[in-house]
Amino acid sequence: MATFDDLKLSKPLTNAIEDLGFTSPTPIQEQAFPVILSGKDVVGIAQTGTGKTFAYLLPIIKELKFSNQVNPRVLILVPTRELVLQVVEETEKLFAYMNHRVMGVYGGGNINTQKIAVAEGMDILVATPGRLYDLVLAKAIMLRDVKKLVIDEVDVMLDLGFRFQLTNIIELLPHKRQNIMFSATMTEDVDAMIDDFFVAPERISIAVSGTPLENIEQTSYPVKNFYTKVNLLIHLLRDKKTFEKVLVFVSSKKNADKLFEELEPFFSSESCIIHSNKSQNYRERSITQFEDGRNRILVATDVIARGMDLTKVSHVVNMDVPNYPENYMHRIGRTGRAEELGHSILFYTEKEESLKLDIEVLMNQEIRVQEFPQEVEIDSRLLPEERPKKKDKELSSGKNLKKDAEAGEAFHEKKLKNTKVNLGGSYKRKVKKHKKPKTRGNKKQNRRR
Repeated sequence: MATFDDLKLSKPLTNAIEDLGFTSPTPIQEQAFPVILSGKDVVGIAQTGTGKTFAYLLPIIKELKFSNQVNPRVLILVPTRELVLQVVEETEKLFAYMNHRVMGVYGGGNINTQKIAVAEGMDILVATPGRLYDLVLAKAIMLRDVKKLVIDEVDVMLDLGFRFQLTNIIELLPHKRQNIMFSATMTEDVDAMIDDFFVAPERISIAVSGTPLENIEQTSYPVKNFYTKVNLLIHLLRDKKTFEKVLVFVSSKKNADKLFEELEPFFSSESCIIHSNKSQNYRERSITQFEDGRNRILVATDVIARGMDLTKVSHVVNMDVPNYPENYMHRIGRTGRAEELGHSILFYTEKEESLKLDIEVLMNQEIRVQEFPQEVEIDSRLLPEERPKKKDKELSSGKNLKKDAEAGEAFHEKKLKNTKVNLGGSYKRKVKKHKKPKTRGNKKQNRRR
């Protein structure tokens, strides 16, 4: 097994690693280190929790020399404010015995305060694309000295609609630079970005998204609809001894809010919620309270939960089946960490059964189906997206056929009526007859004559 000594890190960097208690690099750290150090463009495919932040920080910091310059030499782009704070914190740990400077900027913070802070200078800048683009437009920061660009969680970034800002930021960077990209999944959008901006990148793939985690027990329940899922979740969460620390995933912010409201009468002091519509302070408070045990239940959306460093999560509950099977792997990867036994529970409706099958195909493993508990009430309420479509209703009731029959004769009469041309009143037609003829030829020549 490789150790950090094999990477031949500098003494200050080795001391920082020892303080953190790390002895051996993770597979992504071991494989990415020499490639990034070589200066080649790199595309890394790795799940959250595999140590990919250090995978790009270690070789970058090893090469980073002392400088007093104001403009950043390394730019790290991440999709969320939480990830900015996390990457800054990890970088500061590695800078413990060095005089290098790191700074984070993100939306939601006071932009004027950030303008003052970036004017003091930094070596590494960690930023969300939106806020960085605002600062660049305001001429508060210059990107002309960036030698290394890191785009972390690029798949999430593109999902959040940052393509415009990303493209414009990249076009402002020097052409001679190293590009480093990390993504948990490969999509057509990610491939397109690699083709546009990367030069012969070397690909490193560790813990591919479709690889099931052996220490996670996976089960599923067939459920009629969203509100019945809520009833089932409440039934399960009442067992506080088993469900010690539960992360509940919901695909949309709207449904996450609905679920949180439904849980509140039963678990008001035990539950919290996090998604991108919540304020920065609210989100940080929710994460802290869940992590330190003050809240037992955290309701979260997929994107906002990406990159959160949570420990000892006993259960991950999937309130719905994600559209992309890779996202299921991200969700369940929050439990069963550090060789502990984890538990994943998936609720699926009849419509979601095909999505569940996609996950099983990707993992090459079936998710065990549990019998729906008889004591749980089946709720008749439906979300708007669960209700039958209007056209389907009309076809099933024969309303369209009735309308067509009634339309017969009246329709043809109306069609015939519409073929008549309205020539205007009799007065207008008479005036039209006596209009002066149009002047022909060149008007200026006509005037001279």
